Amino acid sequence: MKFCANLSFMFAEASSIWERYALAKDAGFKAVESGFPLGFSLEQVRNAKQSAGLQQIAINLKTGDTTKGEVGVTSVPGKEDEFKTNLNTTIEYAKALDAKKIHIMAGKVENPTPKHWETFEKNLLYAVDVLKGENIQGLIEPINQYSMPKYFLSDYGRAVDIIKRIDSPNLRLMLDIFHLQQIAGDITHNITKLLPYIGHVQIAQVPNRNEPDTPGEINYKYVLEHLAKSGYDEWVGLEYKAIGNTKDGLTWINNYGYSL
Repeated sequence: MKFCANLSFMFAEASSIWERYALAKDAGFKAVESGFPLGFSLEQVRNAKQSAGLQQIAINLKTGDTTKGEVGVTSVPGKEDEFKTNLNTTIEYAKALDAKKIHIMAGKVENPTPKHWETFEKNLLYAVDVLKGENIQGLIEPINQYSMPKYFLSDYGRAVDIIKRIDSPNLRLMLDIFHLQQIAGDITHNITKLLPYIGHVQIAQVPNRNEPDTPGEINYKYVLEHLAKSGYDEWVGLEYKAIGNTKDGLTWINNYGYSL
């Protein structure tokens, strides 16, 4: 099992993503993922990543300020040009970081209609065509309504249906077990069922989104073993908020029988 640090959640000891590359390296990580580094130039982020000598696995689509609820317009009719501009900007950052996966966030919608689903799928079709030429994989992720009310995509069945219709290796499912538990539960069977469509996995304890071994609903020692036995051998993103010092909280990795 290979673990990559999510720099948008971990290492909150540093105030910015670019400072967190060095902390991730110091903690022993070989790879990272992150949200879009809003407010930092391509050169700043690339230099931070290169200085740390880390591999960048994934990056989120540019969406605006996520702390203000700006989580994309992929499903919003009339915002297609904005989506395309943000996608092209993100691709430039992904190429500079040598990241091969982009999380295409769906956005928030107050009252979803068939037009929103049509817009979402059309934008994904456009993205897949562009990403194919760049050898980058797009990811869509159902997000639970407790953590992000009104997020457009909160249904694994609909996500898989779209992936099946588009039928491209450049569009896969991002499975965050944190969200899976709160949307559907039945983790064992859902991992098995969703595995053919998965492009990336993330983890965090439920409900407080802390380290996997903290008190909560999920037995991550079992879940990780099940993932491995099911054939998943790609990176697992640690998208959690450390209770204390991030590096000190990594003892669960050795306790579960893994290493960085």
